[in-house]
Amino acid sequence: MKQAPDFTLPYIDSEETFTLSKYKDKIIMLTFWASWCPDCGVDLPKKEQLYQTMDHSKVKMITINVTGRERNIEDAKKYYEKFLTQPTLTDRETNVYDMYKAEGVPSTIIVNQKGELAFQFSDQAEFFEIVRALGSLI
Repeated sequence: MKQAPDFTLPYIDSEETFTLSKYKDKIIMLTFWASWCPDCGVDLPKKEQLYQTMDHSKVKMITINVTGRERNIEDAKKYYEKFLTQPTLTDRETNVYDMYKAEGVPSTIIVNQKGELAFQFSDQAEFFEIVRALGSLI
């Protein structure tokens, strides 16, 4: 397995940043999204429910707003404030989205405890497939 590309991005609601490589001992699930996306509107609420029940000592769930695919950042912030409690980052245009060769939104990436790219799901993935992949690592 290859190493997941490292990145540092700012949180959508603060000046703090998140750096992937600082969490090598955890499973990390990244979800790329945009506020206008109907598939994200189906996917993110399910992931939000999963986040509410997840063992955060083992799994870190992060969403990343793809600012380069947004109409404007205010739409993204409104969506985040209304629907998400999990940590949310803002991409620099499509920088990290492109590093991970994401195809469409939502795209889901699961990084294992060794910092390796374990699973990658496109916007066509079924939620159950993602949960099953996550479960296989825990």
